[in-house]
Amino acid sequence: MSANHSALFWLAATLAAYVVSRVARHYVRAWWTSPLLLTCVLCLGLTIVLHAGYSEYMRGGQWLLLLLGPATVAFAVPIYEHRALIKRHWPTLAVGVAVGCGLAFGGGWLLSGLLGLSQEMRLSLLPRSFTTPFAMDFAREVGGAPDLAAVCVIATGILGASLGGMLLKVLPLRTALARGAMLGMGAHGAGVARALEAGEEEGAIAGLVMILAGVTCALIGPAISLLES
Repeated sequence: MSANHSALFWLAATLAAYVVSRVARHYVRAWWTSPLLLTCVLCLGLTIVLHAGYSEYMRGGQWLLLLLGPATVAFAVPIYEHRALIKRHWPTLAVGVAVGCGLAFGGGWLLSGLLGLSQEMRLSLLPRSFTTPFAMDFAREVGGAPDLAAVCVIATGILGASLGGMLLKVLPLRTALARGAMLGMGAHGAGVARALEAGEEEGAIAGLVMILAGVTCALIGPAISLLES
């Protein structure tokens, strides 16, 4: 198979896996039918069956990766529509994002230390709580592995969105602000998708928190880079 044909095959295979995942999600509402999780599992299974490596898969997958930037920018639409709500609560949101980012970085640092990870893996794990474009740039800036950072982000998003849905049923979070902020900070893009299922206001808040957390991640990156050098 030529390189061009290989790229088209993996691009088509990924899109097909996503469609299958969406159909499965429609009929079975369970954490394991999350399109984000199921698409990854299907693509991983296909690479194992075909004995394909990561670099071969990314010949086609890279085109989908490029769409992450525009997809993140698209979250500005619901944010704009609910700007009055956000303007009313911006001090609470600012404090929440600052605390959330501190806990995310601190938790990643502590976890990597407990697991005895190498410096490259530790720096790739740190931005796991931030959306993929920001996390990959952060890892590249501080000397981590961008692709590994993306894997950590996806794993965090799947786990966070799944647990977040359960916590919404247990915790006394009565406002859209609280529910959206929890999902946006705890599970970034996957959390925003889960928040939109709860309501438009929750989705708008989650999208704003995700973006603010990503910007914070981008600002902290150079400082960590200087500390590590």
